[in-house]
Amino acid sequence: MRTPPPKERADAARNRAKVLEAAARLFAEHGVESVSMDAVASAAGVGKGTLFRRFGDKAGLAVALLDERERHLQDAILSGPAPLGPGGADAVVPPSERLLAFADAYLDYVLDHLALVRMSETASPGARYRIGAYGFWHRHLTILLDQSVPDGDGLAHALLAALGAEHLTAMVESVGAVRARTAVHALFGATGVWPGDS
Repeated sequence: MRTPPPKERADAARNRAKVLEAAARLFAEHGVESVSMDAVASAAGVGKGTLFRRFGDKAGLAVALLDERERHLQDAILSGPAPLGPGGADAVVPPSERLLAFADAYLDYVLDHLALVRMSETASPGARYRIGAYGFWHRHLTILLDQSVPDGDGLAHALLAALGAEHLTAMVESVGAVRARTAVHALFGATGVWPGDS
């Protein structure tokens, strides 16, 4: 379900680390929207050409910054403790519990990095669906949903629509993070996948 990160030369890896560290610091200090690629290049001590060749634009930089955080969540889903992960060999975790655990873990991740996720998902039409992580989230939900509903694939897309960063930004601004989370719980709970289903 997941591909490993590509191998890179040592100098390229060092430059990448310097850029990501500088970008994370600048974004935290000034906000994602206020930081230019020029400022990131300057803070990282690399040329603008290096930055643009490696990341393309600020959305590409956002995707790279989010990659490690997404991989931690993906690892937890694939092999972590229940209910987010499958648990041990003897664990039997109902799909309903894993769905709600995913919704909570994903909301923790996206709400902590909402501006970055929003930038990565809205850089161009359809950008969200070209990001590899979307395919992972969709496949995970489809596997869980297929155990209990007729069209897990379609329902997975519908549930993920509610977790889009643009949508969550509007929800949080309108009703706050707590009510947004409660609404997502209600939506995931209304899938027809209930405790005890297998």
